[in-house]
Amino acid sequence: MTIGEFAQLTHLGVRTLRRYHESGLLEPASVDPASGYRYHTAGQIPAAQVIHRLRELDVPLADVAKILATEDAAERADLVAGHLRRLEEELERTRAAVVSLQRLLSPASPGDDGPDVELRSVAARTVAAVEDVVDQEDVLSWFDRAMAELDAAIAGLPPLGPPGGRYANELFTGGRGAVLVHRPVADPPARGRVRPVELPPAELAVVVHHGPHDDIDVTYGRLGAWVVEHALTVAGPVHETYAVGPRDNPAPATWRTEIGWPVFRLASSP
Repeated sequence: MTIGEFAQLTHLGVRTLRRYHESGLLEPASVDPASGYRYHTAGQIPAAQVIHRLRELDVPLADVAKILATEDAAERADLVAGHLRRLEEELERTRAAVVSLQRLLSPASPGDDGPDVELRSVAARTVAAVEDVVDQEDVLSWFDRAMAELDAAIAGLPPLGPPGGRYANELFTGGRGAVLVHRPVADPPARGRVRPVELPPAELAVVVHHGPHDDIDVTYGRLGAWVVEHALTVAGPVHETYAVGPRDNPAPATWRTEIGWPVFRLASSP
């Protein structure tokens, strides 16, 4: 059949079919050497439709070629599943960006004086911790692994408070910096990457972020603005305390994260 007839049967445009040919995904069954007309067979219809569905999912052309080339069903499934995971991650990033944007664009309530900030003195303490230098885009996956190691290392030990983390300024300014996650327990063990660490005392401006972390950057921004407005100067890594998190309650609406911005006072604050 002609390329036009094949296009009608598959609901694919002629230009799309030509593009599939040029990329090596769907070769015509034959090409007239004199006219250059391309001809397809009915047996090529399923392959054309598979290619179309994969491209609708934004599967890269190179991956489409791999999927079509393999006769191993398990390998094909792995290739498709890998792309679907990437789509889900992209969808999650988009959802988080939408949540942040909605919060940023929402008008302030009448009488809203900004975030409810507490100035807090934190005493020195020794905790069980995992520490490393991490790229900013890898922080979440590193955090999950580190917390799992901490959970295993302190199993059976009574907690002395909620878990927390410290994040160096360089992580935000340069995209890579020191990250430390910890759990306060008596007699912290040394096991694998987990070791006892003494956290120094700190003066913090603390605000509570409620709910999932999709828009925690907005809370960070509001706390930072409060710090600037009240003549307080940053003096160290940012602290986070996970008062209620996924390990405590699977419902994101219940999560409560305290953000502590190290400061020293330059002027009296109301």
